[in-house]
Amino acid sequence: MAVVYLIPTFLHEGALHVLPSYILDAVADCQVLFVENERSARRYLKQLKKEIVIDQYEWFTIGKAEEAMRDTFRNKLKEGKNIGIISEAGCPGVADPGQLLVAAAQEMGVKVVPFVGPSSILLALMASGMSGQQFNFVGYLPIEQHQRIKAIKELEAESRKKNCTQIFIETPYRNNQMLEALLKHCQPTTQLCVAVNITGSDERIHTRTVAKWKQQVPNLHKQPAIFLLKA
Repeated sequence: MAVVYLIPTFLHEGALHVLPSYILDAVADCQVLFVENERSARRYLKQLKKEIVIDQYEWFTIGKAEEAMRDTFRNKLKEGKNIGIISEAGCPGVADPGQLLVAAAQEMGVKVVPFVGPSSILLALMASGMSGQQFNFVGYLPIEQHQRIKAIKELEAESRKKNCTQIFIETPYRNNQMLEALLKHCQPTTQLCVAVNITGSDERIHTRTVAKWKQQVPNLHKQPAIFLLKA
């Protein structure tokens, strides 16, 4: 019977120390790999173990996991092939297109095996000091300025009403614009956590009020970051 392995990867280039060694056993048990980016996934496996023969696997790029890709995935499972899913950063299936393939495996009754790995969402939440009892991960906020402002105010209002933590991300080259919008449109007493380069040697995770952030605004340009808000 085929198995689907959800294989975690690093959040920060070279931070392999956060990954459990037993994922190599799962990689060795696979015949097919569905990955978000084949080039980086190949490099990642070679970093895990130089002796891995990369070309012994069938490789498929997930992309948006459209129906044709899901059909290919289903067919490989029907052939009895063990499949590994590798996302670009952190945990497959969490804020990741691999989720749609996992859903297809579940529909087929195929065994799905998730492995422990770094999740920027959970690591940032753990270190933020904010509510871990009630939290929402909302992905990317709108790019258009007026829609973004509206979304920020709605998230802040919901956080206050439900006593929950709001978690969201931005493309690294737009981080400074995101931070600027948060500091401009959130209440001074709202707690804001900015987590940058998680698991890296220059990791920075700080929670401050909006008022305190305004006193010293960091430069987040082109650095992987995640934002948490608690009103």
